[in-house]
Amino acid sequence: MTVHARTRRFLALTMALTLTSCGRSTAGLDQTGSRPDLPDTRETLIPPMKIATPEGWNGSAPTAPPGFRVTALATGLKVPRQILVLPNGDVLVAEGSGGSAPLLRPKDVIAGYIKSLGKTSVKGGNRITLLRDADGDGKAEVQSTFITGLNAPYGLAFTKGSLYVANQDAVIRFAYRDGTTRITVPGEEVIKLPSRINHHWTKAMTLSPDGNTLYVGIGSNSNIGERGLAVEEDRARIWEIDRITGTQRTYATGIRNPTALAINPQTQQLWTVANERDELGPQLVPDYLTSVRQGAFYGWPYSYWGGNADPRVHPQDPAMVRKAIPPDYALGSHVAALGLSFTTGGGLGPAFAQGAFVGEHGSWNRQDLSGYKVVWIPFVNGRPSGKPVDFLTGFLKDGHARGRPVGVAFDPVHGALLVADDLSNTIWQITPSRPRRTSPRQ
Repeated sequence: MTVHARTRRFLALTMALTLTSCGRSTAGLDQTGSRPDLPDTRETLIPPMKIATPEGWNGSAPTAPPGFRVTALATGLKVPRQILVLPNGDVLVAEGSGGSAPLLRPKDVIAGYIKSLGKTSVKGGNRITLLRDADGDGKAEVQSTFITGLNAPYGLAFTKGSLYVANQDAVIRFAYRDGTTRITVPGEEVIKLPSRINHHWTKAMTLSPDGNTLYVGIGSNSNIGERGLAVEEDRARIWEIDRITGTQRTYATGIRNPTALAINPQTQQLWTVANERDELGPQLVPDYLTSVRQGAFYGWPYSYWGGNADPRVHPQDPAMVRKAIPPDYALGSHVAALGLSFTTGGGLGPAFAQGAFVGEHGSWNRQDLSGYKVVWIPFVNGRPSGKPVDFLTGFLKDGHARGRPVGVAFDPVHGALLVADDLSNTIWQITPSRPRRTSPRQ
C-alpha cells in the first residue's frame, strides 16, 4: 500500500470514528419482541462504527444464571463457528473463515478494518473437530481433528449414517460410522452453493424432521443491493435440497442473511435467525428470529420489518413491499445473531424448557455496543412469548471483548448448552450445577 493510500485510509477511519453523535441510540426504545420500536431512518455518508477489541478471559469464564456452571469443554480451536451434537454424544465443531468479496466503497475498507479489530489472530482451520466428554465432567478428554481440507465449513447436519457439511461453496456428504474420531475418505459433493462474490459467505444448514431434506441459508451479496441486483441471483434466501439427489428449489426469499437454521421440536417448523441491513442508524434494522413459511418473502432489499420501504433501493418496487411479511420476533438492532438452538425434553430445567437459545456475536456499526451474549427466547404453544432473557453474559468487560458467541447447540445427551466462542477459540458448556446425564439418542 502506498503512503497516499495509507493516508486516505487513516483519514477515512478517523472520520468514521468521530461520528459518535450519529451512532448513539435513542433511550427508551424497545427493539425486542413481535412489535419492535422502529425509529426514523438516520442515513450517514459513513456510518459510525465501534467494536469491542479483544482482551481475553485470563482464567475467567462467561456468566450463567444462578444454579448453572460454565466450563470450557475445549480450547485451542481455530475459529469455531457452528456445533452439532451426534446421537452418541460426540460433538462436532465447524472451524473456518470464508468470504472473498472485493471492496466496493470506501466504507467497505473502513468497515473491514474496524471489524478486523474485533477478531481473533488465529487463522480459520477449514476443518471439523470432534470433542468427546465420556465421563460428563464438562471437559473433552478427546479432541480430534475429524475432517480436514474443507472450504470455510459452517452448517452441519447428520442423518441415517451420513454427515453433511455446508462449505461456503458446496454441500458435501461424508459416510459416518458410530464412534469414529476421524474421517479420511473424501466427501461426495451433493450440490454446489452460490459462491460468486460471497459477501455473506456463511451457509447455515439443518435437516427436515423426516431427515430427507436439507435446508441451507444463503446470505445476500451486499448490504442493500449496491453491487447491482444481478449478483443477488439465488442470494438472500433459503434453499431446500433433496439430500440424496441434490435437487433444490427455493423455500423462502427476502432474508438478507439467514445465519442459523433450526427445527422447532414442538411444531416441526423451520426457524431462522437473520442479520438485517446496515447504514440506517444505530437502531435500524433489528436482527430477528422467525419461523420460515414456504414461499414467503421477507422484504430484502425493498423493505424491512414487513412494509417499511427502504429509501435507498433503486428502482423502488411497491408491489414487493406489499408482498413482504414481517418476522416473528425482533432481537435488537445489529446484535449479529449467528446461533440458534431449540431445547428438547426438559431442556435446562423448568425456566429453560420450551424455547430457543440465540448466540449474538455483537455489533460493529453503532457506538453503544449491542449483542455479545447468548439470550433465551421463551416459547408458548410453539411461538415466542415474552422478552429475551440474558443467559450467558460477561463477554464484554470495560468496552473490551473477552469472547464472542457464535453457534449454540442444546446437547440432550449431557443436558447442556454448548456455545462456540470464535474470539477465544473455546467451546463453552453450560449445565445445571447438578448436571443430569441422559441416555444417548437412538
